[in-house]
Amino acid sequence: MDNAWNECLLGEARGLGIILDEGQIGRLSAYTDLLLKWNARLNLTRITSPDEVRVKHLLDSLLGLRVVPASTQTVLDLGSGAGMPGIPWLIARPTLRITLVDSVSKKVNFVKTALAQLRLAQGKAVHVHLAGEPTSEGLMPAEMVVSRAFTSLDEVLPFARPYLAPGGSVVAMLGPREEEAQARKISADRGFEVVEQASAELPLDMGARRVLRAVPRGTAG
Repeated sequence: MDNAWNECLLGEARGLGIILDEGQIGRLSAYTDLLLKWNARLNLTRITSPDEVRVKHLLDSLLGLRVVPASTQTVLDLGSGAGMPGIPWLIARPTLRITLVDSVSKKVNFVKTALAQLRLAQGKAVHVHLAGEPTSEGLMPAEMVVSRAFTSLDEVLPFARPYLAPGGSVVAMLGPREEEAQARKISADRGFEVVEQASAELPLDMGARRVLRAVPRGTAG
């Protein structure tokens, strides 16, 4: 990506409350270049415009960090696809250790290549069909579970629960449809409670997003 694109990412991320340095911008730019190059051959994402990748993939992913506690260390990114939000999170918050899981081998191969080329040693890509059985799937429960593959709390909370370590939490990345009160009710119906939320309008009129962090009922400290 060129300097103008990089400057847009820097300013737009700041507008969402995410502060990035030049090195992080450079890595996110290199990740975008690699994604678009591979996408031309393998159809990793339907989004092919560099501006749309910046907003709908990178910034949308980075918004989720607003509800990730600074003390968090281990994350499972379930259904990571081409590496989101896991790779942007690894770049923006180097203290995280993230396992990026997907059932599509070409996407996992891309993520492995991206992690290596971007020198993100704290990331690991795993090819597995998720069935809610982390032990047999070779996955360690994590402090935090996130999945952009779901846009409904009704789906993501029960799906993520088996992968949570004791005291862990789920980050759900949602569209604007589920308002705060509705999100709290859905979470309660699924045995969770919402402990943190954030929302934002994406740049370039590309939509509104809401992110929340929820914990199993009775575990909020």
